[in-house]
Amino acid sequence: MKRMLSAPEIYLYRESVDFRKSINGLAAMIESDTDLPLGSGALFLFTNKQRDKIKVLYWDKTGFALWYKRLEKAKYKWPSKEKNDVFTLTHASLIDCFLASRLSAINPFK
Repeated sequence: MKRMLSAPEIYLYRESVDFRKSINGLAAMIESDTDLPLGSGALFLFTNKQRDKIKVLYWDKTGFALWYKRLEKAKYKWPSKEKNDVFTLTHASLIDCFLASRLSAINPFK
C-alpha cells in the first residue's frame, strides 16, 4: 500500500474489464488503448462489470504488480466512458477507495 500511495500518477480505466484478465491482459489493454507509459510507476485502476471489484496494476521497479479489492456489499459508481478511456485520480481519492471503500468523486451505491 505504501508503494501505491507514492505513485506519480493514478489512472482510472473507464470501461469495465473482464476480471479473468491478469497482469499481461491488463497491460496489453493499456498499451493498445492509451499512450500512457506502463513502466513509469503509475497506478492503473480497473473495475468489473458489476462494479464491486477493483484491480490496480503498477510497475514496482522489478516487475509488474497487481492488487485486488472486492467490496462485500457496496458497489462503485464508476464514471461513464466519454472522450477518453482513462482519467487521472488524486491520491486522496485512492486512499478513499481502499480505506473507506469509496472514491471521493465516484461514490459507491448500494
